[in-house]
Amino acid sequence: MHEPSSVAQLADSLRSELDRYPADGKLPSSRALVERFRVSPVTVSRAIARLAAEGLVVTRPGAGVFRARPRTDTPPPGDTSWQEVSLSGDGGPEAVPRTVDASGVLVTLAAPPAGVIELNGGYLHSSLQPERALAAALARAGRRPGAWDRPPIDGLPELRAWFARDIGPALGAADVLITAGGQSALAVALRALAPSGAPVLVESPTYPGMLAAARATGLRPVPVPVDTGGVRPELLAAAFRATGARVFVCQPLFRNPTGAVLAPERRGEVLRIARAAGAFVVEDDFARCLVHDDAGPLPPPLAADDPDGVVVHVRSLTKVTSPSLRVGALAARGPVLARLRAIQVVDSFFVPRPLQEAALELVGSPAWGRHLRSVSAELRNRRNIMTAALRLDLPALALPHVPSGGGSLWLRLPGTGAGTDESAVVSAALRAGVAVAPGRPYFCAEPPSPHIRLSFAAVAGPAEIVEGVRRLRTACEETLGMLPAGSGDGCPAEEPTEPGGRTR
Repeated sequence: MHEPSSVAQLADSLRSELDRYPADGKLPSSRALVERFRVSPVTVSRAIARLAAEGLVVTRPGAGVFRARPRTDTPPPGDTSWQEVSLSGDGGPEAVPRTVDASGVLVTLAAPPAGVIELNGGYLHSSLQPERALAAALARAGRRPGAWDRPPIDGLPELRAWFARDIGPALGAADVLITAGGQSALAVALRALAPSGAPVLVESPTYPGMLAAARATGLRPVPVPVDTGGVRPELLAAAFRATGARVFVCQPLFRNPTGAVLAPERRGEVLRIARAAGAFVVEDDFARCLVHDDAGPLPPPLAADDPDGVVVHVRSLTKVTSPSLRVGALAARGPVLARLRAIQVVDSFFVPRPLQEAALELVGSPAWGRHLRSVSAELRNRRNIMTAALRLDLPALALPHVPSGGGSLWLRLPGTGAGTDESAVVSAALRAGVAVAPGRPYFCAEPPSPHIRLSFAAVAGPAEIVEGVRRLRTACEETLGMLPAGSGDGCPAEEPTEPGGRTR
């Protein structure tokens, strides 16, 4: 056995044998377990600690490890039905529902059943994560003097300075707050910039986690349609006039879910329109480190071209490292920074210092550059493999845009409106052994057509991508009446664009 799997395996073995011992019965000594299972004393100690945390055993210093007595004082279930009245009986003037729909977020967070290929994930597969570099960074961080002390409220100065340099030369460390990941930063920004019940303009389609955060804050998301060049400025201006909104949330680079990039000629227009409306632009720059190695030079963040403080910039290390490295940043200029800071403090006080120290160690190590280059090449390879598999097995699914960054593809199903039930496709896909994300949660209003989102970053490798698409074809044949690939179904896919917007 090898750590960490050896700890889990030993814990499983001991857990399965507990029925051999009566309550308060003594388990074999650590030495006996070391000899029997051929593991180290450290592995035995950690496995026992795991069982103790589960309440299955108790350790008595000097005496040994004993099976815990079963609990007999479990209280009877209470009546919580009164909460339905309390949670829905809002007597305030706002017409915004108080319910929070997290289903669109949970689709990408929940692990699929065993044997199901995860084409709906939102994070890098463990094989793409810098696990060794993270472990080394955390070990070094934990040994730093004061690593477990209270950190500065705004975050470690060195980490704030690193984020500021990465965003652009116009920003300094004093303009940056360290947050617990990008989702937390978005939630803080939305609460800071708009009162409950206010409209907030969003791209359509867009990231479901942001929509959920907006609604949880009591805001009313209003969609602004986009195309392959990003948000359409004339529609953005019209939306500001019609709603009186003071916030626009956008992802100018490799927007989730389509992967589109805001066209160069629209960047200044978006800032000019927002400034004229007296509104903030929340720039969610989540995918900058997920660029593919054939993308060419990246445009700078909108915040880098914003002398007037229109942009509130959100950045995170989580997407390109690990779901558990929840370290991000908010950057802003002017009085709004004080409000962002106040809400951040009230919500969470501060981001744990060991995580900040580990993030600082990681981005300052030679392993950081190597990791970014490796991810960039692998994402491009996986994108190409998935694109080729879709054209071969599912030509009826439209792929209007092949992105040059991010970890997923956005596909339109045959038919329009209610003509195609995307939930039926998603359910059939799960039965066929592949999990895909439905498109409906990405729209804050009625979607113009049914879609699904497929992740090529969350799977183990190319073989799973090809097999996942094959299983999806089975689901589409079942639910959409599609003929097998190559048979011709009278519904050809749109001609997709290459990375950068070129038509094939």
